[in-house]
Amino acid sequence: MLPTKKISRITDSEGFKAAIGKQAEMVADLKAVASLGLPQGCIAAGYFRNFVWDVMHGYADRTPLHDVDVLYFDPECLDEGMEKKLDARLKGLIPNRDWSVKNQARMHLKNGEPPYRSVEDAMLYWPETATAVGARLNEVGDIDIVAPFDLDDLLGLLVRQSPYFLDRSIFEHRIREKEWLRIWPQLTVVTT
Repeated sequence: MLPTKKISRITDSEGFKAAIGKQAEMVADLKAVASLGLPQGCIAAGYFRNFVWDVMHGYADRTPLHDVDVLYFDPECLDEGMEKKLDARLKGLIPNRDWSVKNQARMHLKNGEPPYRSVEDAMLYWPETATAVGARLNEVGDIDIVAPFDLDDLLGLLVRQSPYFLDRSIFEHRIREKEWLRIWPQLTVVTT
């Protein structure tokens, strides 16, 4: 990952969009995803969560990403093979990324939940509210934010379990396994 262009803080959704817009690498990734024309297509999860937490901690360098989560919603094609083809197309556009494309219209099957109605609906069931944040380029090239829980927890450095994700032990395991409190010591884990 390239260093973060100097941004001191992000305080709201407009500041979040502006901060993303200053990162040439992020804009290139968003353009690559937009070029696929995926219904409700966006980049989400750790891609933006880590970016914001790095900015809020004043880090000059970005925390390395495991992968780039790309979401879309197509109930007409639940073939996992299509996701692999989309991974390969993105890899062809930007080879230095580990792309992970997932059709949220089929992810309820993997998670044992009722069918999701949209990308945003699927994100409600993620373990943490601060991770349930994404962005996409709209038809005129502006950045749109996808955040079913809004941005308050993300920008407030709060790690809160989603009310739709019921397994507290998995939530706590993710915090420990990913070492979030070591990497970003200003985080607060919400316990209620």
